[in-house]
Amino acid sequence: MCGIAGILDAQAGLNLPSAAHRMAAALVHRGPDDEGIWLDHEHGVALAHRRLAIIDLSPQGHQPMHSVSGRFVMAYNGEIYNFEQIRRELQAGGLAPAWRGHSDSEVLLAAIEAWGLEAALARTVGMFAVALWDRQTLTLSLARDRIGEKPLYYGRTALGFAFASELKAIRALGGGMPALDPQVLSTFMQFAYIPAPQCIYLGLAKLPAGQVVHIHRDGTAGQPQPYWRLTTPESAALATSLSDADDATLIDLLHDRLKESIGLQMVADVPLGAFLSGGVDSSTVVALMQAQSQRQVKTYTIGFAERAFDEAPYAKAVAQHLGTDHTELYVSADDAARLIPELPQIYDEPFADSSQIPTTLVSRLTRRHVTVSLSGDGGDELFAGYPRYAITAALWQRINGMPSGLRSVASGAIRGASAQAWDRVFSLLPAARRQSINGRRMHRLAQLMVCSSLAEMYVRLMSQWQPEEELVLGVRGSVTDRLSWTDGGSHIEQMRRWDVGQYLPDDLLVKVDRAAMSASLESRAPLLDHRVVELAFALPERMLIREGQGKWILRRVLDRYVPRELIERPKAGFAVPLAQWLRGPLRDWAAHLLDPARLGQQGHLDVTKVTQLWQQHQTGSFDRSPYLWNVISFQAWLASTEAE
Repeated sequence: MCGIAGILDAQAGLNLPSAAHRMAAALVHRGPDDEGIWLDHEHGVALAHRRLAIIDLSPQGHQPMHSVSGRFVMAYNGEIYNFEQIRRELQAGGLAPAWRGHSDSEVLLAAIEAWGLEAALARTVGMFAVALWDRQTLTLSLARDRIGEKPLYYGRTALGFAFASELKAIRALGGGMPALDPQVLSTFMQFAYIPAPQCIYLGLAKLPAGQVVHIHRDGTAGQPQPYWRLTTPESAALATSLSDADDATLIDLLHDRLKESIGLQMVADVPLGAFLSGGVDSSTVVALMQAQSQRQVKTYTIGFAERAFDEAPYAKAVAQHLGTDHTELYVSADDAARLIPELPQIYDEPFADSSQIPTTLVSRLTRRHVTVSLSGDGGDELFAGYPRYAITAALWQRINGMPSGLRSVASGAIRGASAQAWDRVFSLLPAARRQSINGRRMHRLAQLMVCSSLAEMYVRLMSQWQPEEELVLGVRGSVTDRLSWTDGGSHIEQMRRWDVGQYLPDDLLVKVDRAAMSASLESRAPLLDHRVVELAFALPERMLIREGQGKWILRRVLDRYVPRELIERPKAGFAVPLAQWLRGPLRDWAAHLLDPARLGQQGHLDVTKVTQLWQQHQTGSFDRSPYLWNVISFQAWLASTEAE
């Protein structure tokens, strides 16, 4: 795992070596073991690399790396898990060079030289971001792994075309950053993250997962093109072939595919462990790790003093059953308060998934013992683990079946009273009920009743601030302006596809990548092996949800290793008691960031709307933390960039 950066079409007057070193230095946390710089002064090109050595710890793994012919220079971040298989294929075809070492980087570069970039990527199983300079065509190619585990930003700056694993490396170039994009800020307030290809800065972008973009020597970028798609004729044929298979056959098939993926991802020349929450996904990964290991697998978990949020006892029980070497760390509000000021620098772009806090803390705990950690990320999206899938499908069927006139009348009646008026009505209810029903939720229900599609309904349910609330000054929009939806298949399949295409890469995987890499820890997600992903979407839906419970087939795989009583319990996310913390230890810090005078001077957000929600939250009448955390996270990020 590493950090990459570079410059193309560097402007006159830019000290290219110095600029490249500044970019690399900004990514030292992603690669503390080595730094490499390659320069082409004639064409104004620089590639920078920071290395976290995982495979082949020798100098033979140093980057940027040159192909044997000298045509290609590559800076690469990630892991190719099947590199030994690709090495054998190259050798069998007489295409192998005289190997200098045994790194996956060298194998990938040889494959690119032998078959071309897209054909080489099609043979890989892995996570990666690749920057490849072709000295013959004077073209820079950028590529990102299929699911989006590794990040890659790119775009034009005042000093040249730049790319990097994180925005901080582009800022390190100097020359100032572009202005904030208010439309993207509005999207962030809606989702709590910024979906690719958008970036908070005008003129910069994130390369979408599974795509390649080619940039000419003058910094002119082509349109990104996919080299992999989730839905293809081949995937449809696979689904057809599995549709009539019996349960036992499909469970065996998934078990074997997972065992292979996890076995490949256990290969490392450094100490390795796993995150363990005690839920289905991480427990499955750890169980299959321990089944293939001659030693105790090292496992790590985070606990909370607030019992409603604490899953550490469940993780401990699973660890004891599997016989792992288990470590747990209990987190207090004070621990969170000490970490939170660091989050804007760690995440580098506005990001407001509050589980970033425990994820960062468990990454730091894990890095004390190992350099690589496997996780269960992706299980809910692949195997329909979220209850919202079935709930939303049923809600859409019910609402869509109502006469449109009745839907409009009912929606209008609800919206006829302001959110504040509904709040006054609900204030007559017991306090426990007021937490689950309020004016904002009534208005959300009114919006759902007139949704024109499942896509609009689901994206609204996955949003916090709605576009119609116009929180960001000067921005108007609708939910459908921000969709990335593919029709076809069942309602549940459509929602899963949207999550794999947006929520997973742009929220969950961003959270894990930045948290882990801030601690110089490599995180691997074996459930996101693209072959597992393709199988999951080819399975009959009966294998995913039965009797109202998701991940049915994954649970049956886990049954072979862990008793059900250790796993079966209501689903809980990796949540923190944010609502309480914003009324307690984080209150003063947040109040400073939300000061009305400060908000007004900055001119980005509607001061009245933010202040109203802050006051409502502080009285204890409502939990407004999901909305407020988006605003607070942006304000903290903005303050950190202004301080640079």
